[in-house]
Amino acid sequence: MKIHGHDFVYLDTTHLEENALKDHFPNITAKCQSLGIDIAKDMIPVVPAAHYQCGGIKVDLDAQTGIKRLYAVGEVSSTGLHGANRLASNSLIEAIVFADRAVKHASRQAPGYQYASSIPDWDHTGTSHPEEMVLITQNLKEVKQIMTNYVGIVRSDLRLKRATARLEIIYRETEDLYRDSCVSLRICQLRNLINVGYLVIKMAQARKESRGLHYNLDYPRRAENGESTL
Repeated sequence: MKIHGHDFVYLDTTHLEENALKDHFPNITAKCQSLGIDIAKDMIPVVPAAHYQCGGIKVDLDAQTGIKRLYAVGEVSSTGLHGANRLASNSLIEAIVFADRAVKHASRQAPGYQYASSIPDWDHTGTSHPEEMVLITQNLKEVKQIMTNYVGIVRSDLRLKRATARLEIIYRETEDLYRDSCVSLRICQLRNLINVGYLVIKMAQARKESRGLHYNLDYPRRAENGESTL
């Protein structure tokens, strides 16, 4: 897909027995049917899902991060249980065990805290509702495209550089819109996505080696003794 610039590839399941196929994958069957695709007769357009956060946040035995009252569980956490290769199947033990420990720890700590009651109402003086929602939805679409096309599983320094340049433009546009608009769920979600995308890109640029599933074509092997392999 990267080499040829394709938006998707096809998955062919037409050689499988129809009833067994649809019985085994009822949700996929229903989703494809809603899009006019019969998985027993038609090929299915697919794209790989990118696991951006795979074992990146250090936690203790109660899933606590270095930020007070912030926990991280599942693929996003780094517990040491599974090493560098962090896929959906082998993170189940972390999602189950550490999620349970996080809930129990948070439950013990919760009685010691109180909700803040003196927070003033949001002051939206001087703002207005955006005249066109497309200003938000288009930027959201572009952020998704940037992260998928330039910051996916296989990366390169050139793609990461382009991702940074394009995300900075969207950041400035979104911040201008945020300052002039009434606060809304959609624009807050967009700002959060931009911030997370920026952090992912910067951490990817800082890594000069390839471990696990985050692979940089410019640094094809794991560095030894902290030195680059180039």
